[in-house]
Parts: sequence; C-alpha cells; structure tokens
Amino acid sequence: MKVLYFHQHFSIPQGPGAIRSYEMSKRLINRGHQVVMVCGSFIGNSTGLEGDFIKGRRRGYVEGIEVIEFDLAYSNADGFLSRTWTFLKYAFHSLIIVFTEKYDLIFATSTPLTAGIPGIFAKIFKKKPFVFEVRDLWPELPKAMGVITNPFIISLMSALEWLSYHSANHLVALSPGIAEGIKKRGIKSEHITLIPNGCDIDIFEETSKSWRPETINDKDFLAIFAGTHGIANGLNSVIDAAAELNIRRRKDIKILLIGSGQLKSSLIDRVNKEKLENVVFHDPVNKKLLSGLISSSNIGLQTLTNVPAFYYGTSPNKFFDYIAGGLPVINNYPGWIADIIKETNSGYVVPPEKPEVFADILEEAADNCGDLIIKSKNAKKLAINRFNRKNQSLNWVMVLEKTYNKVNDESYLNE
Repeated sequence: MKVLYFHQHFSIPQGPGAIRSYEMSKRLINRGHQVVMVCGSFIGNSTGLEGDFIKGRRRGYVEGIEVIEFDLAYSNADGFLSRTWTFLKYAFHSLIIVFTEKYDLIFATSTPLTAGIPGIFAKIFKKKPFVFEVRDLWPELPKAMGVITNPFIISLMSALEWLSYHSANHLVALSPGIAEGIKKRGIKSEHITLIPNGCDIDIFEETSKSWRPETINDKDFLAIFAGTHGIANGLNSVIDAAAELNIRRRKDIKILLIGSGQLKSSLIDRVNKEKLENVVFHDPVNKKLLSGLISSSNIGLQTLTNVPAFYYGTSPNKFFDYIAGGLPVINNYPGWIADIIKETNSGYVVPPEKPEVFADILEEAADNCGDLIIKSKNAKKLAINRFNRKNQSLNWVMVLEKTYNKVNDESYLNE
C-alpha cells in the first residue's frame, strides 16, 4: 500500500516539532508499506531535506520516507491572516499532488483544518480511500477562544469540517472530546478511532547529557514548560505564579519557558517589567536536547487558557514528553489529562486562574522530594503502559490497513 500522507508541520526528531507523523510513517514502512509525506516549511524546524527548492518544492528520501516539501515558510509567531494564507496555499499545492501522484490511500492530519481538502478531492474525484486525523476541533476551539468571531468565516470553517468528516472513510481522534465532537457532526462511533498523542520512550531512555540554561544552577528546583508560547497555552498564568513566588522570596524555584510563539515577546516584556528573575526563556530544542533537559528538571508544566472546549478537546504533546522522561506534571485545567494525573498520582492538578494555589503546589513539590519521586515513577509507568508510541503507531497502521482492505473489498464486490 502506498500512502499519500498530508501533514503541513511534519518534523523529524532532529527538529523541535512534534514527531507523531514521523513515527507513524516509520511504522508503516516497517510493515512493508510506502509513504509519501507532503508538508510545508516551518521556521526553525527540520523535515530532513536540505536541497534547494525548485519551482517552490523539494523532494527526497528521509529514513525511507519520501518527503515532498513546499517552500511555504510558517511560524507560530505569524499573525492570523498570514497563517491562514499559508494554510490555503498548502492546500492548493497539495491538490496538485493529489492529481499527479500514484497512491492507494490518502491520510491527512490537522491542524490546520484545510489539511482535509486534498483528502476530500481524492475521495470524490480519484475514488481513493481517505482517513482523516483530527488534532483539534475547528472552528469550535478558535471560536471559544475568541480568535475567530466573523460569522461568515466560522460558517465556512464549519462547512469544511463537516465535509472533511463525511468524506473520510475513517477518522482518528486525538482526545476523548475530539471523538465526541466528531460524533456530534453525524459520524458513527464505528468510524472513529481514539489514538492520543504518545510517548517516545526510546528517545527519552537514550543516554542524553543532562543540561540546564546557565542562569539556572543545579540546586534550583526547576519547573519547565516546553511548547508553543501562544494564546491557547495560558502562560500568563505561569508568570502569575512566578510573581507570587517572587513575593514569597522562593528564589530557589525557577521556571523555564522553552519554545516559541506569537506571545513570546510580550511574555518576555512582562517578565522584564516585573523583574521576575525566577523566569527564564529559551529557544526551542530538538527531542534529544529536550530529553537531556527533562532529565535535569523536577516537574513539567501543562498549562492552557481556561477555555472549557480545551478540557477534553486537546491532546498536548508536551504532557506526553514529560511523562516519557519520568517527569511529574502540574496541570492547570480540568479535563481528561487532569483525570489521568489524579488517577495515577503522576503529578498535581491546580484550578485555573488561581496563582496563589499554583505557587502553593510549586512550593509543595519543591519541599517534598520523597512524594515527587513517587509521582515521577508513576509518570514513567503511565508513559510505558498506556501511551507507548510503539503500541499506538501499530494501532494506527491497522486502522489504515483495515480501511484500505474494506474499501477494496467493497469495490470488488460491486464490480
């Protein structure tokens, strides 16, 4: 089976981005299938290709994955209109691939929602089986956040969402809330498979050199946030807690915000203005360096803006990276991640928008080394037993194989 795989933000482990699509593709190849990955460029990221772009694209093999990369520079720091235009250009260029490549099945993963467009066309005009992976509910999430308010744009996005779901032969949901959201759009349960983000156990068990930024010493209690610094990520709540710790003179507790995003510069300005020496910023790093950082950290921060749509409707990569490295987690919103942390005693759950409580928990974690060790062991068990990427990728491959076989069996019977 030859799979045409559409993921605009594809990354290999040498880049700082999430590597779900890389790992899934490798599993497909190990099962004897072929993969053509169609992606765009992401500033600071790595697709594995290094040659020049010719007529807006470059092509080559990366560890057995055939990669087609469009020269469409993208950054989380881009404005809404700029990102939207990049999403639309990616969808347009992808349509050319749909009608010029030979393949057996289309797989497309959002975000953005426009990633579903090539799958829709392949299903309608090429009669190819189409599997669509939903990473976020659009337009529900941006609407709930107030990022998109124009009724016409919301209606267009809602129509594209409905068409993507109903064109797909099967859908993969990354969280329980996403699965429920898909059902509400009229899709039967048997056409939906829940496969959350996963833990790259091998990467985090490799012997990586432990490190910390120079401004954080070995005796400091280190809490890290490793991810996008955007509107959704609620990092002002982290800085609120840091300000409270500053008032309490807990200079031994340091908070490291590692990553990039639209709000990073404003967050840095706030920290400088309030003279919060307990908050440190760092550029994004690849998985290997992240592994070394996590091994020298004490706790991971899983934060989001307090939007109810997030509670069960997201599958945050950073949470799975933390527990893969055996790092207990502080989570600041209700939902399925909070439920898992409570159930397994693998961290702490704090109520949203309560900086005093957030600071209390950081102090409790810093002052109770024995309890933190227990939570660390539980986090590692959770990663291995429930969210091991190897198991999840095999489940994912089986979804594609079953979809392909079912469609072809039905085609045979209808002849």
